[in-house]
Amino acid sequence: MSPQNEPHHAQSAPIAPGAEITAPRPGLTHRIHLSTAGVSVLVDVTDGRTPAIVHWGAALSPGGELGPGALDALCEAAIEPVPQNAVDVPVHVGILPQVADGWLGRPGLSGSRPDGSGWSPRFAVQELRIDGTALTARHAETGAAHLAVDLADESEGLALLLELELLPTGLLRLRANLTNTGTSPYRLDELTLSLPVPAAAEELLDFAGRWTKERTPQRRDFTVGTHLRENRRGRTGADSAHVLHAGRAGVGFREGEVWAVHTALSGNHRHLAERTSTDRRLLGGGELLLPGEIVLAPGEAYEGPWLYASHGEGLDAVAARFHRHLRSRPHHVDTRRPVTLNVWEAVYFDHDLARLTDLADRAAALGVERFVLDDGWFGGRRDDTSSLGDWVVSEQVWPDGLGPLIDHVRGLGMEFGLWFEPEMVSEDSEVARAHPEWIMAPSPQRMPLRSRSQQVLNLTIPEAYAHVRDQMRAVLDAHEIGYLKWDHNRDLLESATRATGRAAVHAQTRAAYRLMDELRAAHPGLEIESCASGGARVDLEVLEHTDRVWVSDCIDPLERQQMHRWTSQLIPLELMGSHIASGRSHTTGRLHTLGFRAHSALMGHLGIEWDLAAASEQELTELAAWIALYKERRELLFTGELVRADRGDSALWLQGVVSPDRGEALFALSAVGRADTSQHPRLLLPGLDPAADYRVRALLPSGPPSHLTAPPWLARALAEGEAVLPGAALARSGLASPLLDPEQGLLLSLTREPAAGPAL
Repeated sequence: MSPQNEPHHAQSAPIAPGAEITAPRPGLTHRIHLSTAGVSVLVDVTDGRTPAIVHWGAALSPGGELGPGALDALCEAAIEPVPQNAVDVPVHVGILPQVADGWLGRPGLSGSRPDGSGWSPRFAVQELRIDGTALTARHAETGAAHLAVDLADESEGLALLLELELLPTGLLRLRANLTNTGTSPYRLDELTLSLPVPAAAEELLDFAGRWTKERTPQRRDFTVGTHLRENRRGRTGADSAHVLHAGRAGVGFREGEVWAVHTALSGNHRHLAERTSTDRRLLGGGELLLPGEIVLAPGEAYEGPWLYASHGEGLDAVAARFHRHLRSRPHHVDTRRPVTLNVWEAVYFDHDLARLTDLADRAAALGVERFVLDDGWFGGRRDDTSSLGDWVVSEQVWPDGLGPLIDHVRGLGMEFGLWFEPEMVSEDSEVARAHPEWIMAPSPQRMPLRSRSQQVLNLTIPEAYAHVRDQMRAVLDAHEIGYLKWDHNRDLLESATRATGRAAVHAQTRAAYRLMDELRAAHPGLEIESCASGGARVDLEVLEHTDRVWVSDCIDPLERQQMHRWTSQLIPLELMGSHIASGRSHTTGRLHTLGFRAHSALMGHLGIEWDLAAASEQELTELAAWIALYKERRELLFTGELVRADRGDSALWLQGVVSPDRGEALFALSAVGRADTSQHPRLLLPGLDPAADYRVRALLPSGPPSHLTAPPWLARALAEGEAVLPGAALARSGLASPLLDPEQGLLLSLTREPAAGPAL
């Protein structure tokens, strides 16, 4: 994108005095119905106007097809009457809402040329393509497919490509690409796509949060006005909306129709829900562009992020579509996710070869499969105030290099991983002293406020990008390193190219993605973890370039219960870093039993962040049992469907995974507080085969939880090893809840009984 240059607008001739101004002639009309996995999307293109979605939600036909007459009738049935004191034609709300269509809500496109024109284009459809083939028929019906729509406003010198793709999972995604076909620059301020939701969407659910308290749910009524969630942190943010839902009032995990959107971008972005006085209801999202950040020179284009949209009955159904999509990707992670030890909370900056090799020995003896060396191995980095950007092994701490530690770790059969923070720089560093112009700042005269004693390195400058890439590659080329913990520990405050003052968050975000991709291409099999002060970079686009996210810097198991529960609303368990920490949490000071720490960490990609030299023999034996259980069940955990069976307002949470064939399941019962009543509601175990019986066993790697009061069914299972119960009864009638002390947990393993053979 180029800076503004010519302050004139010259792509259309002036209107002669007395000339007749006519409305655009009728254009193409098409009705397209996409349907798969229980979802229908009905797209109406009438008279060449911007495509509008007539229906996005439950499938409109059990057989998939409706027929041309029904498509026309449904599109006509959705046209609203013209009220008094309004434009004289029915208001048309497209995927990109336009002022030119009579839309008085938030416009999808905001921008202008140097002379102020171009702010209200009227796009007309030029061509439609389904899976690359031009659509010539008036009607089209298909399953999962990619719909591309070319639009243009020739008088304003703008062309627009809209992409709408219904994926095989029933997940819908949309994207827009804007091209300047005029002769003067076009400054783009906003490009936001929107989807309609019906009046049944009465309530909004999204998320807030902060460092060590990511993804805190919040609900509100869907009232008239705009619920706008803008993120200006230059990363997804610990307080991001995460997934914005609109659903029936009180929507739960298993009941209530719900529609949801997620903006897949790690930089500045927005989510919005808008309801008008005419009761139009929209969900939308896009990139948040800083002033002057995108100025398109003639012929240049801007491509926005994907907006993902999921529909289902209950929040679990919405989550399942996201999970199935991620798991369907050819580059998705293997289900044999290695047990990981990260040394951060064990040693912090105190890097000592003897201590670390001893820690590796202890980890390997427990069954750990990956050893990660965290911050402090490079430059003069003895604390968090210096040396970011100097990605050279410290001769002071590692006089013989990292080779001795890596060789020892790999000799124990473990993979070696290493921490980097490639997008950041310390003012006290060799690179900053040599190239202060590489630090992001709003002007050459001043620097942004420091955060965590650091600044942002401008990866949009080719020489700065090459410096980081080459130093990282030198370390990776010299050693067998299979894993990078990629951190991002400050918000992008006043992030601009220092020489010009021009905002550069958009370009910086793309440069970070490109750097990740280059390193993985150079080292096939390299895994990258997205970490950003914990869970501040969790989105579907960063997961196209990385292989897991760090949920939070807080490993307190009680806090992690909530964070895991809602992080998994978007991503499956195998992509969530989930560690067992020391007995006293380093971020909250709380004390927890090893049983509850491991119980909370099991529902994720299991790891350890604990000084094992300080653990007792009993704790090590207990920890080894949990690691063995994880290895035994990780195939189920990372292929099964997530089910959350409580209503969310109870002190007893129930979460599980059910295998695709419903042959086995694992449920985690967690006491996250003290109940208001002496008894909990019955435990309903959904997702099972209602025609089968299941053997129910309690798994107790740490022994029974404290003060467990077992109802008869559980007492029998504990005494006899198992209890056999019908799947239909487990899902519909349920089990009496045991009584547990707060911050205790219980695992239930279910295995389907073989079907009885024919009677002899």
